[in-house]
Amino acid sequence: MSSLTRVVGDSLVITKRNLIKVKRVPDLIVFATLSPIMFVLLFVYVFGSAIPIEGIGYAEFMVPGIFVQTVIFGSTITGASLAEDLQKGLIERFRSLPMARSAVVVGRTFADLGTNVITIVVMALTGLLVGWRIRSSVLEALAGFAMLLVFGFAISWMFALVGLLVRTPEVVNNAGFIVIFPLTFIANTFVPTEGFPTVLRVFADWNPVSSVAQAARELFGNTSPELPVPDVWALQNPVLYTFLWAGLILAIFVPLSIRQYVKAAGR
Repeated sequence: MSSLTRVVGDSLVITKRNLIKVKRVPDLIVFATLSPIMFVLLFVYVFGSAIPIEGIGYAEFMVPGIFVQTVIFGSTITGASLAEDLQKGLIERFRSLPMARSAVVVGRTFADLGTNVITIVVMALTGLLVGWRIRSSVLEALAGFAMLLVFGFAISWMFALVGLLVRTPEVVNNAGFIVIFPLTFIANTFVPTEGFPTVLRVFADWNPVSSVAQAARELFGNTSPELPVPDVWALQNPVLYTFLWAGLILAIFVPLSIRQYVKAAGR
C-alpha cells in the first residue's frame, strides 16, 4: 500500500470516528448552530431597522456575513477537540496503532468540514425565514457555499495547531474568541466599512473576513448598484483574494500542525 493511500484510508477512518461522535452527541451540532441563529434574529429584528443599506434589504446584506462568522467560529472545534484528545490521552492510543501520523489531524479537520456543512444548511434555512434570498444562478450559489467551506477548512488548520500547542480545550476557546471576535466585527460582516474611522477602514478592507463576505454576497446575488463600489483590490477581487488567503493558510499551517502532532504524540 502506498503512503498516500494509507494516509487517505486512515484519515477517512478518523473522519468517520469523529462524525459518529457528533451523531452520538447531537448537542455538539445544536449548540454550534444556536449561536449564529441568535445572531441572525438579533441583527435582523433588533438592529436591522437602524442599519439601512442602500438598495438592498438588511437581511440579504447580513446573512452572508453570518455565514462567514459561523464557519470561522465553527473551526475552533478542531483545536478544542484535538486539545481534549491530548488531555484524555487518546492521542497516545493512536500512537500505538499502525496508522499514518497525519491521519488524526487530517481526519479531524475533514470531520469538522462536515459539521460546517450541516451548520451552513441550518443557517441558510434560517436566513430564508428572515428574508434572505439567493438571487444568482444555482452554480454561483454552490460556488458561494463551497468558498465558505474552503475558507473555514483553512481556518480549522490554524486552530488545529493551537489545540496541539496549548493542550486544553478551554484555552483554545478563549484564544479563538479573542482573535476571531475582532476579526469578524472589524470587517464588512454586518455593516459597510465606509463609516469606519480611517485606520479601522483600511484594516477592514484588507481583512480576509471582509473579502469572504463580499465574495459570498456577489456569488449569492446579494448586491446592489446603489452600494458604493469598493476602492481596494481585495474587495474588487474578493473571490481571488479569499482563495489566496486560504491557500496561504493551508500552506503554512498544514505542515506545522502535522509536525506539532508528531511532537505531541511522541511525548
